[in-house]
Amino acid sequence: MSHYTVGVEQEFLLVDPDSRRPAALAPRVREISSAPGDLDVQGELTPFQIEVATGVTSSFEELSDQVRQGRRVLVNAADEAGCRLVATGVPPIGEAGPPPGSDDPRYHRIEYSHRRLVSGTGVCGLHVHVGVSSKSEALAASNKLRAWLPTLLALSANSPYARGEDTGYASWRSMVWSRWPVSGPPPFWNGPADYDRTVDALISSEALMDRAMVYWDVRPSADHPTVEVRVADIPQLATEVAVLAELIRALVVTEPSEQRVDDSVLRAAYWRASRDGVDGLAADPHTGKLSPAFDRAVSLVEHVAVALRDRGTLSTVEQQLDWLRHNGCGAARQRRCPDPESLVDMLIARTREET
Repeated sequence: MSHYTVGVEQEFLLVDPDSRRPAALAPRVREISSAPGDLDVQGELTPFQIEVATGVTSSFEELSDQVRQGRRVLVNAADEAGCRLVATGVPPIGEAGPPPGSDDPRYHRIEYSHRRLVSGTGVCGLHVHVGVSSKSEALAASNKLRAWLPTLLALSANSPYARGEDTGYASWRSMVWSRWPVSGPPPFWNGPADYDRTVDALISSEALMDRAMVYWDVRPSADHPTVEVRVADIPQLATEVAVLAELIRALVVTEPSEQRVDDSVLRAAYWRASRDGVDGLAADPHTGKLSPAFDRAVSLVEHVAVALRDRGTLSTVEQQLDWLRHNGCGAARQRRCPDPESLVDMLIARTREET
């Protein structure tokens, strides 16, 4: 079970160190970034965001090293460009979009098609790729992950503030992103033909401009032999990134132990995870009944314990879960700051803490 490879894409916000507002300096940061080895620095939908992707990794240690190295590359480049790198799902102050004077033809096509949805979509997530042998395996993995997606969202929730105010949600990023017509938890798939038929119909409706706009939280990658999981906010710390990726890998490896969940109840469980994070209550995606969200996280680790133990990462994941029990998810940590300015300063410090 240890042969499954993993890679991650980390999306970050760039902010001005004085105003703490988003800074449109991604082209400059990318230009001066020096990404060694398999690391790949890319731009995002807006020039307020920057992304770094690891290479394909075959061990937890290798992934952890590349996650930290990628952050270090961007921290240094952002400093040189006169801005700061921030790991948060939504800008706490100001707004990351729309791009000022963007000449990107694809952006303008999306703007024409989806209109005001594009405004304010400069949000930052964590995308985890797990290597699979085929599209069929990717879709089977998507089906296995569905019931656990709200728990992964709750564990990663790191975006409670927007425009200087507490939204009341632990993950406002997930609420912003849910406005897109194809987003959130994917349907249950009956194989590749079912998936292709659905996506083709969505393109015909113009809800999707193309297959790159499939924004479900799990999807077969269009460019790599992987299943891509996009449910998480970008976490504050590199360790949180690596542990979330390891949990996702273990879910792909592990056979499902729960029956298929109803789409409407799953969406309700998503909403509860977005609101409460891991520090409040979770809705069971099968029954809707509420229980402590942290208990659901413990159940997730128990569910994948064999896959974690097989790769020697069970104790690491359990230690991180215990750390979260005492420190809270990213949203809870953000809320301990006395004002939005000190919050941004804290996030700047946390982003570079483990680099």
